[in-house]
Amino acid sequence: MRKFLIITSLITFILVCSNFVAYGGENWGLHFPKNGDRPTGPATAEHLKKFDAYFIGGDADDKVLYLTFDAGYEVDLTNGILDTLKKHEVPAAFFLVGTYIRDQSDLIKRMVAEGHIVANHTMTHPDMSKIDSKEAFQKELNQVEEHYRAIIGQEIPKFYRPPRGIYSETNLKMAQELGYKTIFWSSAYKDWEENNQPTKEEAFSKLIPRTHPGAVILLHNTSKTNATILDELLTKYKEMGYRFEDLNHLVVQGI
Repeated sequence: MRKFLIITSLITFILVCSNFVAYGGENWGLHFPKNGDRPTGPATAEHLKKFDAYFIGGDADDKVLYLTFDAGYEVDLTNGILDTLKKHEVPAAFFLVGTYIRDQSDLIKRMVAEGHIVANHTMTHPDMSKIDSKEAFQKELNQVEEHYRAIIGQEIPKFYRPPRGIYSETNLKMAQELGYKTIFWSSAYKDWEENNQPTKEEAFSKLIPRTHPGAVILLHNTSKTNATILDELLTKYKEMGYRFEDLNHLVVQGI
C-alpha cells in the first residue's frame, strides 16, 4: 500500500510539473518529428483553440503558409522587405511593439496600405506570463491600440503575440476576453541576434526542411539575412507548391 501511494504521488507530481511546463510561463517551443512533418508544441492546436489561440493551420493537406514578422525597433530593412512582399503578392502580419508603431508611422501606413496586418506585440515587450492583473495586461495591449489608432484612424486588428512566446493559460484567457486571437508559430529559426546573423545557407537549412502545410512562419524584420534571402525564400516556397494567406484565413479555417 505504501509503495502504491508513493507511485501515485510521483505520477501526480509529474503531471503537475508537465502542466506547468506547458501552461505556466515557459517559452513556446517546437518539436519536429522529421523534416516536412507538422511539429508539435507545448499545447495542442485543439487545446489552444479553446482560448482563440493558434500556432498552425488546421488542414494537414492544405499547402498554405502564414508569414509573420516580429519587431521591436527598426534597422532600415523593412522597406526592402515590403518591396519583396509586394513583388510576390504575399500578405504578412507584423507583430510590433508600441514604440515601433509610435516611431515608424510611415512604415505602419505603408504596411496597412499594401494589405498587411499590423498586430499587437505589447507596448514594452515584457514577460506577460508574470502579469496576473487583467488591468496591467490590458494596459500593455491598449497602449499599442492607441498608437495605431492615432496613425491609421482605425482599430488595430485583434491579433496578439506574447513577447518571446512566453505565456500562461491565464494570459490566453485575458487576451480572449479582450477580443484578441493569440498567434504563436510553427516555423522559426535563430535570426534575432543583429550582430550574430546566420548565413544564407544556415537560414535555408533551417527553414526549408521544416516547411509544412499550415505553417505559421516567424521571422524578424531586424534580420539582414531575412532581408537578403526573402525574395529567394518566397520563390522557393512557391516552387514547393505553397501559397500564402493572411491570419484571418487561419482563424476562420480553425483546427
